Amino acid sequence: MCVIFFYANSEPTVNGYKLILASNRDEFFARDTQTAGEWSNGGHVYGGIDLEPGREGGTWLAIGNGKGIFKVGALLNLTGEPKPRNAVAHKNILQPHNNTKNSCQEHKERQTNNEHFLLGRGMIVASYVSQTDIEHNIINYNQRLLADCTKYSAFNFVSIEIGSDAQPAQIKLLSNVPPTLLPFEQGQCYGFGNSLPDSPFEKVQYGRKHFEQIVREFGESDVDTLSAELLQLLKNKHKFWPDAELERRAPSWGEGLSALNVHISEHGYGSRTHSLILVDANNKLHFIEETMRGLDPSAEWERTHIEKQFKSA
Repeated sequence: MCVIFFYANSEPTVNGYKLILASNRDEFFARDTQTAGEWSNGGHVYGGIDLEPGREGGTWLAIGNGKGIFKVGALLNLTGEPKPRNAVAHKNILQPHNNTKNSCQEHKERQTNNEHFLLGRGMIVASYVSQTDIEHNIINYNQRLLADCTKYSAFNFVSIEIGSDAQPAQIKLLSNVPPTLLPFEQGQCYGFGNSLPDSPFEKVQYGRKHFEQIVREFGESDVDTLSAELLQLLKNKHKFWPDAELERRAPSWGEGLSALNVHISEHGYGSRTHSLILVDANNKLHFIEETMRGLDPSAEWERTHIEKQFKSA
């Protein structure tokens, strides 16, 4: 489970921001993860990296900058959607069981019969933000992804592209159950979670309204003031329950997942990372992350604050 709230505008006020983004990553506390930083294989990309065996190199949230354009990608699981029958995790894919075949036969079929397995979703964001060619701009990338999106487990993919002041920010949401690509206008506040956009969870509805209030009241404040307000939102432990859509999608865990700041101790699961991405009117990036150092959310957390001056278009 994850949530994301954001505001994008290519023409902010002098003291405003081109991007204000706040997100929680909900995951098992034991999952191996690299904290936010500059990627070694892509010096213009910043974000955390999944180190889970078989999923290495993927990410749930990152920002890249190149050729005067910065791109943000975020991936959210669509909760409660079934996986294919007889599918099992294997490296970066989910491939169907077939115990009668040897490993050479299986490897060959993985290469030639892509329709028979599910691809790992973590590379969707990584591929988008790390490439600067025309094939990976927001329009072309999403169109190709839409054509292949049924090869993945259920997801929402948020993509944002901001270039010159003369061009409005482009915002897309791609969901693959069912395959849908939706555009959104700049200058408004949005919030998405682990359901389809037309049936948001109660916590997402509350969070979006609160986020909009923060942007309205603190959208021209300094980074410290704005980030403090956003982090307070992400750390809200109130359970927005009952929630019919959440109960439908997660009947066993629903109430535990109904807070913005999730903590389900008996399963070692919850909001293990709070992330903020701010880009001011002068294209300066502030990537702020607070993430758990161990397995106890009441223990030590690590704070990272990346500052980077992006080039203008």
